[in-house]
Amino acid sequence: MKRRTALVTASVLSAFVLATSTAQADPAAYIAGSAKTASDAPMYHQVATMKADIVDTAVQAGSFKTLVAAIKAAGLVETLKGKGPFTVFAPTDNAFAKLPKGTLESLLKPENKAKLQAILTYHVVSGKIMSGEIAGKRAMVKTVQGGELKVDATKGVMVDDANVVKADIVTTNGVIHVVDKVMLPK
Repeated sequence: MKRRTALVTASVLSAFVLATSTAQADPAAYIAGSAKTASDAPMYHQVATMKADIVDTAVQAGSFKTLVAAIKAAGLVETLKGKGPFTVFAPTDNAFAKLPKGTLESLLKPENKAKLQAILTYHVVSGKIMSGEIAGKRAMVKTVQGGELKVDATKGVMVDDANVVKADIVTTNGVIHVVDKVMLPK
């Protein structure tokens, strides 16, 4: 059993080292032309190898602390741990940091729970939409919030005005696509 664990650990580490060197050499090749920084690529590769639900995958990734805090404040943990499947356009901590000063703090207050829920559920689509299904296409997709996201996958992938920096992080109850901006419902 120890040998098997060591082999699995070595395989994961080898894949991580390969991903790191590939991302630093050519981030566009590593993340299908949509990455903005090579330094993010290795972390996303590591996340992509996990098999947990959407919430647990976000927690384990380490770059979605703000998103996870917002999901908790909005009372959406059980929903996003549910059966699904869901497609989540997950803003990173850096994406939340781009919001105007004081916005996040205000949204996390209990009296703004409904507004926070609306913003977060605007990032969620029912069903599991993989990048290969939309490659080269434009579409409008209905969100759980009720609004529609404009998806343009003709040159990289844009969702509304956010870039998808990593696609197809498969979870047990759906898929996560990492975005570089918090999208606001219209």
